[in-house]
Amino acid sequence: MASDNNELEKWATDVIFGRARGLGPSLVRIVLRGLSWVYRFGVNLRLRFFRSGWKDRSSLGTMVVSIGNITVGGTGKTPVVERFAKELTAKGRKVAILSRGYKSSELKKQQRWTNPETGETVTSPPKIVSDGREVLLGAKYAGDEPFMLATNLSGVSVVVDRDRVRGGRFAVKELGADTLLLDDGLQYLDLDHSLDVILVDQNAPFGNGYILPRGTMREPPRNLCRADYIFITKCDGKPQGDLIKRIRRYNKEAEILQCTHGPKHLQGVFSDEVLSLDALEGKYIGAISGIAQPESFDSLLKQLGGKVMFHTTFSDHHAFTSDEIEPFMDRCITRGVDMIVTTEKDAVRFPKPHKVDVPIYYLRIEVRILEGEEVWEQCLERICERVSREPEDWAEERLGRPESA
Repeated sequence: MASDNNELEKWATDVIFGRARGLGPSLVRIVLRGLSWVYRFGVNLRLRFFRSGWKDRSSLGTMVVSIGNITVGGTGKTPVVERFAKELTAKGRKVAILSRGYKSSELKKQQRWTNPETGETVTSPPKIVSDGREVLLGAKYAGDEPFMLATNLSGVSVVVDRDRVRGGRFAVKELGADTLLLDDGLQYLDLDHSLDVILVDQNAPFGNGYILPRGTMREPPRNLCRADYIFITKCDGKPQGDLIKRIRRYNKEAEILQCTHGPKHLQGVFSDEVLSLDALEGKYIGAISGIAQPESFDSLLKQLGGKVMFHTTFSDHHAFTSDEIEPFMDRCITRGVDMIVTTEKDAVRFPKPHKVDVPIYYLRIEVRILEGEEVWEQCLERICERVSREPEDWAEERLGRPESA
C-alpha cells in the first residue's frame, strides 16, 4: 500500500511538472487548472474574512514569528527555523516552536504533563515533542521535522498540534515560552502573527507558475506583500537582482536577505561518527531521499566530489519501510558503493537495516547569510525588543497593517 501511494504521488508530481506526457496527463492538467481558479478564489476569500474581522485571530499576548512560504515544500524552511530558535535562545528568549506535525501518527497513549512549578497536571496536552530539556517523542509521532528540530535544539520547546492556538497557549502557560516560532505558519491565520518571514527558493521562486492543485503555489505571488522579511534561500553567490526586482513588484518594504543552505559535515545515521565533507571526494555513493526537490540533493553530492551511482527517490515526507530499505541495501552492496548518503530529514525516518554492510550517513545542513547579515541581526533585536514590550503595544501596531487579499 505504501509503495502504491508513493507511485501515485510521483505520478501526480510528473503530471504537475509536465514530465508525464500523453492524452491522459494532458486532460488531468486541464482539470487541475480549472480547480486552481477555485482554490485561488478560496484563498483570497479566506484572507478577506480575516482582514475584515469576520473571522477572529487569536492573540496569546506574546511574540509570534511566522516562518513560511507561498510554495509547497523545498524552500529550506526547517534550517531557517532552527537558526532563529538557536540565536533567539542565545539572546535569552524562551523559545517554543509550534508545528502541525505533518504526516505524524496519532499517539496510542495520550501524554500527561505536570507543571514543575505549580504541580498541576494536564491530562490531554498537545504533543510535547520536547519540553526544552529532553526529547519526549520520536519521529513517528512527532513528525520528521519537529523531531529533527527537537533533537538539534537545546533549551527550545517543540509542540505539535493541528490547532496551533491550542499548542501556543500550552507553550506559553506550561512551558514558559515568551517567543513562539510558527513553523510553516504563513497560511495559518487563526493565530495572530507579530512578524511574517517568507522564504523564496531562488531555484524555483514561484514554483511552476501555477496555483494548487495544478501547480506548487499555495498563494499568488502578490501575497508576498504580507512579509516583513523575505529570505531568498539556496543562493549560490550569484547576483539575485532580477529576482529581487520581481519580488519588489509585490512588496516594496520588506527587508530582503540572501542565504545558502550549506552542508556542514557527514553524520552517521546509526552512529555518532562525524566525517568532514572531504570524505565524499571520489567516493561511490548510493543516495536515497524522500524530499520535495531530490535533484538539489543529488547535485549537492556531486558538487562535493561524490560519484552518485544511483539515487532512489520517494515522495516528500515518505515513511520508509524495511521492505523498501532492504532491496536498496542489496543494490548498494551489489554495485559496490563506498557509502550511503541521505538527507537529515530522511535520516529520522530511516529504519535500521538487518545488517549494515555499507556505512550510512546524512548531510548536516546549516544556514549561512550571504547578504544581509546586518538585517538579520536587526531582525533578532526587533523580536527581542518586542518581547520586552507590553503585548498591547505591538498588537495594536500589527492590527494597523492591512493584509493582502
